[in-house]
Amino acid sequence: MKTVLLIAFAGHVLCGICDCLLGYSPSGRLDLKGALKDPDRMRTVFSDLPLKWPLISILLGVYAITAFGFGYLELSRWMGGFSETASVIMYISSVVFLISIVVHHIICGLVEWMYVRLGRTDDARKAVLEFQSKTIVTMITGYLGLAVFLITLFVMAVTGETSLPQWACVLNTLPVMAVLMLTKLPAKGNIAGAVMFLGLFFLM
Repeated sequence: MKTVLLIAFAGHVLCGICDCLLGYSPSGRLDLKGALKDPDRMRTVFSDLPLKWPLISILLGVYAITAFGFGYLELSRWMGGFSETASVIMYISSVVFLISIVVHHIICGLVEWMYVRLGRTDDARKAVLEFQSKTIVTMITGYLGLAVFLITLFVMAVTGETSLPQWACVLNTLPVMAVLMLTKLPAKGNIAGAVMFLGLFFLM
């Protein structure tokens, strides 16, 4: 159990690094929110992004998600000792999350690679944004699956239905994420996930 939790922690750390490869260039953080609405600004933002960064992010990201996936599945199995219903809910939601999010991660890296590789033209911008918008269901489905998993884990912990102390409910991506949203840290989701698995590693 502890080994799997530690692997999941490392997986989230590695995935956070992969997220940074997609969110930063040598000149700094990519202002994607503003750039997506302005073709000229988008060209400028991606002007110095090395083509290898999205590729590295895609390849390492698949292994990172696989690594932390073992943690979610192990927590689902562990929950079976307290509630079969909660265990099944967590298992199904974690599978939905993991399958969807690995596809979404690949798409994010592919979109950046294609845009830069095709010369950052207006046609390239329209094509990659259309592709991303038509596949956004992978992100929505993935995060819905994660939300169901985390809410189930939180409720079971806070109600004292597990062997964890009730205060351990805070060792959950959702409350940690709420705190991180007040900061400018990158890869907040993966930081929160890493905190959850590391905290559970010391408690279990």
